[in-house]
Amino acid sequence: MAIWKKFKTIVNYYRLNVQAALRKKKLARSIVQSEINHLMTTVTLPIKWYGSGYGGFYICPQFLTEKSIVYSFGIGKDISFDKKCMQYHSCEVFGFDPTPVAVQWVKDQDLPDSFHFYEYGLSRASGSMEFFVPLEKISGSLFEHHALDKVRKIMVDMLSLNDIVLRFRHQHIDVLKMDIEGAEYDVLLDAGRWNVSVDQLLVEFHDRMFPDGVDRSRQVVKILRELGYQIFAASESFEEVSFIHERLLH
Repeated sequence: MAIWKKFKTIVNYYRLNVQAALRKKKLARSIVQSEINHLMTTVTLPIKWYGSGYGGFYICPQFLTEKSIVYSFGIGKDISFDKKCMQYHSCEVFGFDPTPVAVQWVKDQDLPDSFHFYEYGLSRASGSMEFFVPLEKISGSLFEHHALDKVRKIMVDMLSLNDIVLRFRHQHIDVLKMDIEGAEYDVLLDAGRWNVSVDQLLVEFHDRMFPDGVDRSRQVVKILRELGYQIFAASESFEEVSFIHERLLH
């Protein structure tokens, strides 16, 4: 059984990456410049892609050490980004995902002690909330927004960032990775109220899921710029965007 699960994990990993690569290439070819101007880099730094093509992000490694704290919101079935952080920097990674498929997948993995997983998600406010899960046992971030007749509704626990850091008594986060299927807009609108400092903020924008998605990401970027964040990298499809706080640049 263990061998079969490992085989399924490997097959799923490559399948997700192939499908993600094809989708991202298609999206990149259809980009309208005026819709991504706000996502262009504003500062040049040494960068490296951590993780797979499906679950990875650009990061600026020079600011990470073994004492760094990494928050990873949205695990799905791919922790390649988290593994790179632990491999290269021997740091602690806190992973969060409320979806049953992700929870079970993490339980089936042989993970290092430096990876801490929690079965709740990130939201603007804390509480038990309705959550729409794709009927297909795959991560929703892989595809375009699912039709309503292809999802089921469940209740999951969600926490605000302020409540999460209060639980762990963290006052600083070195890297916060956010792939939360469209909830990023509401969460980031409250960034000015966070009771924790964040050095690098890695966000997957799901503009494709909303008719006004571009306007939403423009608003978020404007707020982050006002809070002192600069864009130092973006993926080819401009979905994964990496921000760094200007206090690290002086």
